[in-house]
Amino acid sequence: MTATTAQRPPAPGAARQSHVVADALTMLHRNLLHMVRYPGLSVFTIVGPVVLLLFFVFVFGGTLGAGLPGVDPAGGRAAYVEYVLPGILLLTIAGSAGGTATTVAMDMAEGITARFRTMAISRAAVLAGHVLGNTIQAIIAVALVLGVGLLIGFRPTAGPIEWIAAAGLIVLIAYAITWLGVAMGMQAKSVETASNWPLLLMFLPFLSSGFVPTESMPQGMQWFAQYQPFTPFIEAVRGLLLGTPLGGSVALAIGWCVVLAVGGYAWSMAIYERKSVR
Repeated sequence: MTATTAQRPPAPGAARQSHVVADALTMLHRNLLHMVRYPGLSVFTIVGPVVLLLFFVFVFGGTLGAGLPGVDPAGGRAAYVEYVLPGILLLTIAGSAGGTATTVAMDMAEGITARFRTMAISRAAVLAGHVLGNTIQAIIAVALVLGVGLLIGFRPTAGPIEWIAAAGLIVLIAYAITWLGVAMGMQAKSVETASNWPLLLMFLPFLSSGFVPTESMPQGMQWFAQYQPFTPFIEAVRGLLLGTPLGGSVALAIGWCVVLAVGGYAWSMAIYERKSVR
């Protein structure tokens, strides 16, 4: 009985699952190598948010910080560093979607994705490799921007549990946004236009509570800012790192992550399947 059981082949479902995981890891390795060989997109993802952080803090920080509720005007710049950095971190993640879309569009234009479709590779794994690789890239960029923030005065009050929760939420947000970036890259007609769709994501942090409180905005813009996904993203990260009231921001942020990830996955797979039958 024991010998016979040991000789049985693995169940088909388990074999397929192992096959998908192995293919996804192979695609992840390929995308990490691509990131090393073509560092330009990675550098832009980091440099852009750092420049914006320094610009807003040292040019506008004194004035904008003095206008924050309960802030002493003399300490406006120091207060604004703490207020704006969570928004810059989310802007970094939004900006990474442009690099994701561009790399996916490059693979589509060069025929690499079409070649993968003819090979014995899980279709989900091809896209998962892009998602995992670019999520890692986004997390590295966030860590470096956070490091710059610490150098210029950002002083989080989070304990170990809050740091872990904030890190987990940032990873989840990056994962969801990356799925959208993959779909946008597949939808693009060319590599040159691949970054057009992600520009919409880049605008959302500016129209949120990332740079100024939503209460200071006109009524219509205030409504949009409060209900778009980046406001709960930013408020949740800000609350976990700085101890500001969380309210329902964490639950809303997780809910938006699920919606964006599922939507991006469904959109990506629909395009992939449609182009596979051509």
